[in-house]
Amino acid sequence: MANYVAYPVYAPDGFPSSWEQKRLRFALKMNPSKGEIDLEHSDLVSFVPMDAVGEYGGIRLSEEKELGEIGSGYTYFRDDDVVVAKITPCFENGKGALAKGLSNKTAFGTTELHVMRADREQLEPEFLFYLTTSDLFRKFGESEMYGAGGQKRVPESFIKDFRVGFPSIGEQQTIARFLDFKTAQIDALIAKKKSLLDKLAEKRTALISHAVTKGLDSSVPMRDSGVAWLREIPAHWDAKRLKFVVSIFGGGTPNTGKPEYWNGDIPWVSPKDMKSDFIETTEDYLTEIGVAESATKIVSVDSVLIVVRSGILRHTIPVARNTVEVSLNQDMKALVADERLRPGFIHWFISGLQERLLPIWSKQGCTVESIEMDYMGNTVILLPPVEEQDAILETIQEITAKLGAQSEKVAAVISSLIEYRSSLITHAVTGKIDVRDFQIPQPAEVQETA
Repeated sequence: MANYVAYPVYAPDGFPSSWEQKRLRFALKMNPSKGEIDLEHSDLVSFVPMDAVGEYGGIRLSEEKELGEIGSGYTYFRDDDVVVAKITPCFENGKGALAKGLSNKTAFGTTELHVMRADREQLEPEFLFYLTTSDLFRKFGESEMYGAGGQKRVPESFIKDFRVGFPSIGEQQTIARFLDFKTAQIDALIAKKKSLLDKLAEKRTALISHAVTKGLDSSVPMRDSGVAWLREIPAHWDAKRLKFVVSIFGGGTPNTGKPEYWNGDIPWVSPKDMKSDFIETTEDYLTEIGVAESATKIVSVDSVLIVVRSGILRHTIPVARNTVEVSLNQDMKALVADERLRPGFIHWFISGLQERLLPIWSKQGCTVESIEMDYMGNTVILLPPVEEQDAILETIQEITAKLGAQSEKVAAVISSLIEYRSSLITHAVTGKIDVRDFQIPQPAEVQETA
């Protein structure tokens, strides 16, 4: 933090010597009782599931319920309380917020929240919120988590026993104003960069979609495809239903209670692995006996892998190709093309047209998002001449490489901004920088320093 000055004197434990040091239990109340609620059963209160709690601040308040409709299995909090996710990975991801603007100043949310109510004579809620987003709080909290695997939780005792430095109330207010102003500036920059990422992704999809439906030569004659969502296509291209040009293979999950089936050398692809265009490694691996004694099969290199059952299908069809032999879980399918169709063409056809394909392929009225295989199989896919497919694939490789490099640079800037934001908060709430003289700049000053 080269642009900021330090406090004149520090205590041996690293906090400014003017700050009082004590455990949080002496300055807040944990998980207050619902008994204090003074509302009618018909009064509306905010309802907050975990996905409505932001990472490093903010609560989505789009959902309300009558107080009488809410059962006993929810966490109560009110305006000016600080909530922090207690379960992994939500805690590590920074889920937490300062509650503001709740319906009737009251909310009920997921049981996986800790609620902290500041003693206003000692602790400002805004300062407490920033303290809970600091690296110091989060890293120590991670080390105190208990439980197994995906069920690890931060205990209430960690928060109560967390020892910090307390500046005066006035100084806490100044630190909170400083961080409100600075984080708003940083968040605005991050939003701009994320918008740029979205535009690059849109450009990538548009270029791929055009290449696999119109080809590379804009001068060739066109004809009506007879398919509303495909519109005109090059006149010399053929078109077939997908089921007539590919073989479709499914997967399965070996018995998780048999260790001899797991931790082998065979990649086992599940939806959680489908985060890139090409799959080489996976989170889980099978042994040969695990494959032999289960419903999964070995899928040959350069097959088209697609997720057919997952919540992500609400908005995206994850599709990729495997660069090594893999096996699949039951929520995946592999498409193996015949000699008329390059695997890469299928891959990019689905990837580039997924906004059009998703409504066509989705099962209607299902509680779990999934692709209806009959719908997918009966979808028309285009068949340019094989040599033209090769040229299209070469062009798409150039497009994805160029836009991918641009996206990586933007993502690196976003990562740096997020890291700087976190570091600034930590330095401010632990007294590593002295912001007591901070004043919010006037608009002209902000413009000059931008």
